[in-house]
Amino acid sequence: MTDLAVRLDTSRNSGEEREIRVEDYLNDKLQTSADLDNLDSLLENVRNQHLLLKQQLEDAQTTLAETSKASKAHAADVLQQAEKFNKQQQDIDRRLLIVTQSETSDDAARKFDAIMGKLERIDIATGYMELLKQVDKLSVEARRNFRTSPEAALKPYVRLQSLTAALKEAQPAAEGAAPHLVDHVERTAATIWKQMKDAYAVEFEETLKKMKWPGKGLDLSGELEQEWAAGVEKLLDLQEPNLKARDDRIFGYAGAEEPLVLLPLEVMAKPLELRFRYHFDGDKPTNRLDKPEYFFSHIFNLLNTYNEFFATYLQPILRDHFKGSNLAMNLVYVDSTSALITSLLPMLRHKIFSFLPQIAKQPQLLSHFMHELMSFDVDLKDDWGYDGGCGADGWKGLTWEVLVKKDWFGKWLQVEKDFGLSRYQSIIDSPDSWEIDYDSVDPGVTKPTKAAIRVNDLLETVTDRYRPLTSFSQKLRFLIDIQIAIFDKFHTRLHSALEAYLTLTSSIARTVQGVSKEEQSQLQGLGGLERLCRVFGSAEYLEKKMRDWSDDVFFLELWDELQDRARRPSRRETIAGEMTMAHVVERTSSAVGSDEDAGGALFDETAGAYRRLRIRSETIMQDMLTHNIRDLLWPYSRINPWASLSSSAESTNTASMTLTAELDATVQQLSSYLSFLSKALAQAPLRRIARQVALAMQAYLWDRVLMRHSFGASGIAQFSYDLDALWELMDRYLGDGQGELGMRRLAEAVKLLNLPAVNNEIVGKDVEIPRPGQLGEAAEQEAVGERKLALWEVEKRVFRSNESAREVLEELGLEVISESEARNVLERRIELGN
Repeated sequence: MTDLAVRLDTSRNSGEEREIRVEDYLNDKLQTSADLDNLDSLLENVRNQHLLLKQQLEDAQTTLAETSKASKAHAADVLQQAEKFNKQQQDIDRRLLIVTQSETSDDAARKFDAIMGKLERIDIATGYMELLKQVDKLSVEARRNFRTSPEAALKPYVRLQSLTAALKEAQPAAEGAAPHLVDHVERTAATIWKQMKDAYAVEFEETLKKMKWPGKGLDLSGELEQEWAAGVEKLLDLQEPNLKARDDRIFGYAGAEEPLVLLPLEVMAKPLELRFRYHFDGDKPTNRLDKPEYFFSHIFNLLNTYNEFFATYLQPILRDHFKGSNLAMNLVYVDSTSALITSLLPMLRHKIFSFLPQIAKQPQLLSHFMHELMSFDVDLKDDWGYDGGCGADGWKGLTWEVLVKKDWFGKWLQVEKDFGLSRYQSIIDSPDSWEIDYDSVDPGVTKPTKAAIRVNDLLETVTDRYRPLTSFSQKLRFLIDIQIAIFDKFHTRLHSALEAYLTLTSSIARTVQGVSKEEQSQLQGLGGLERLCRVFGSAEYLEKKMRDWSDDVFFLELWDELQDRARRPSRRETIAGEMTMAHVVERTSSAVGSDEDAGGALFDETAGAYRRLRIRSETIMQDMLTHNIRDLLWPYSRINPWASLSSSAESTNTASMTLTAELDATVQQLSSYLSFLSKALAQAPLRRIARQVALAMQAYLWDRVLMRHSFGASGIAQFSYDLDALWELMDRYLGDGQGELGMRRLAEAVKLLNLPAVNNEIVGKDVEIPRPGQLGEAAEQEAVGERKLALWEVEKRVFRSNESAREVLEELGLEVISESEARNVLERRIELGN
């Protein structure tokens, strides 16, 4: 009843809803009376829509029926397949139970898997046996033919080598499944190769004996040359698979392995090795620990002796043999000279590695040996063009093998460091180290101490020690651990000497350290000046040397490599070996790792420290000299003979004048200072120091003499004479005009002060001086150009206004003195003082 009520209620709601929709539709279509005229078309339209909807309903019912039929058919098919699968599974289980004689299907499946595993192992074993059979066949074929027909023997051997290479390549994919098989095949190939090599080598040695190799009466004429060439070809054919295998193995990693010695040269090098060992492995006089250059020279002698033979007879064979193969790009195989060098290196390596332990505890011998070894590498690369098969990368050399592969670098570095520091200490302790060396440098430059020159020579020797190294990290270690360390030690010594001078010349030194007044006086005189010049000259000399080194090609390349490494994002922590970025920056330059335009050099930090020391010592020299000169000028400032009004020719005639007695000590002391400095310093620092002294004298004379006293004609003449004496003395050591240039303000003041009181002379005539403004501007300028300005006229114009004062000062050629200073100077004339 409830469902019926619900359905009735739903039907009633639907009917009401339909009526509402119909009503809305009619209200929309029939809004006016005129719309009733379109009632037929409206009914026709509704009828067409009804037919369309009816057709769509029929199509949908048809589609539903077809889909339902297809679904039932598919379900029936799936059911049929499931029944068929169940029957097949039951049949398989039944047969598996019968085959395995098992009671359950799970037990049968386990037994079946075990049987299949055995079958798989049998297949693998069969494959192994087939491979071993093939290896044995190739081995027998190669052994049977290599004496009678080398060409026929090479084919199975090459096949065996290819098989070995293929097995090695397949091992990683097979997770190392057959290591014993690979080892067996490899040993079989190696045994065949050794047997063939020994047999061919014996035949080749017989040919060499006929040729009388390596004697002086070498005979290679007629059939012997053909026999020798055939033996070379036979050995090269035998070795070629090994050469190609090595070339493929190290492709892109040149230098990863030592190049192989060509078999013909290996055989020919045996008698040369016997001769080498006879001289350098026994108790012969040539086998000396202190003369490693003997066996290095012996190698070069062998090259010089036999290189022409190999270039004549072997070079064409190598060129034709390797033509068209990848090996033709490797000089150690196609160049007879490089091939000969490669054949001689094994005997030398054996000697080197046995020689090193004997000198390990003798630093001087180890250092000498490393120097000779690097020289040998350089000569081999530069003079003989040997690249070790590394092409553009270059041969690293035997030095690299010793220092890196055999790990001797740390010990050698310590030996060189100990030697450098001990040599440095002996330089410092030498009695004449702190003497200024006037003869070792050019006359026009600052003179360093003998210690500075010897330290520089020591550091240049250290550079020569590690210049041939190929490793960037090793070169940087030498630079930082030895060279910069010695630079720092010497800087500390110079800095301590400067601090000691300041301490001894201080007022506290007399009371605390017991320095007498006489000793302080000596330190303030030429003795102290010499001390300061030692520091200054040494600092400047080594600073310039560091700047020069920074422009050296060796250090430029080292700097570029350092910058390249520092700019790599992955190298921010360690930049060379175990050295960190911060450590390298602290020891070399703050510009490490900066942009390319930032500049910088390896010795920036060290050279900067020496520059600061040089500037400070120069400043102290200036202070010491100015202090001494002021003390010497004190008696001169206490006299007052300047106010005399006498203007007689005798009193103002410079020819009859003499230097003021109170200034004589100043002139003599200044002369001794400048005489010493001119010998010890270059012209530029000498002029800088002298200029500061001149400025100090100018300030003292201005304040204590010129501005404190009044001057008459004879007084100003004497004062001018005294200044001329000072300027003449300074010009003698500094150059013409330098004395007056250093006291230009005082010179202009004296010129202004020395104006004649009255001067009516105009081109030799006495005329009336026109008042300002009386003539036109052009006439006034012409008149000024034809006469000398007198004291009274200048005084009037100077005191009139600043503009007028500047004009008259310009007319007098005075450029430094200011208007107010000019007025103060004029007031010193006794005639104008009131």
